[in-house]
Amino acid sequence: MVALEETISIPLVVTEQGTIRIKGSRVSLDSIVHHFKLGATAEQIVQSFPSLSLSDVYSSIAYYLTHRPEIETYLEQQKAAADNLQDQLESNPDYQAEIGELRSRILRRWTMAQENGETTPTA
Repeated sequence: MVALEETISIPLVVTEQGTIRIKGSRVSLDSIVHHFKLGATAEQIVQSFPSLSLSDVYSSIAYYLTHRPEIETYLEQQKAAADNLQDQLESNPDYQAEIGELRSRILRRWTMAQENGETTPTA
């Protein structure tokens, strides 16, 4: 008879910033769960993140499903932190000035490309 292992190693690690990532990659558990909730299969997720193995994606999804309340709380905290950072950036006058300048440069390049008959602006 075949002996079954009772444990499976989970390919997840918590970074110093508190983000859960897939070991050996920069892909967050948040990204895996997001795609999974949108209906993507593990195979489709691997296509979106080629640095991941299929077993890592399946293990990550299994971890999410078996720890759903804790991971949902983590995801809510991550979203709140991201929203807070976005609010800080958007309220910073220096950031607003930089964004305005970036938009102006992009618009100038686009206008020049249109005037020269180009389909895409060049740098």
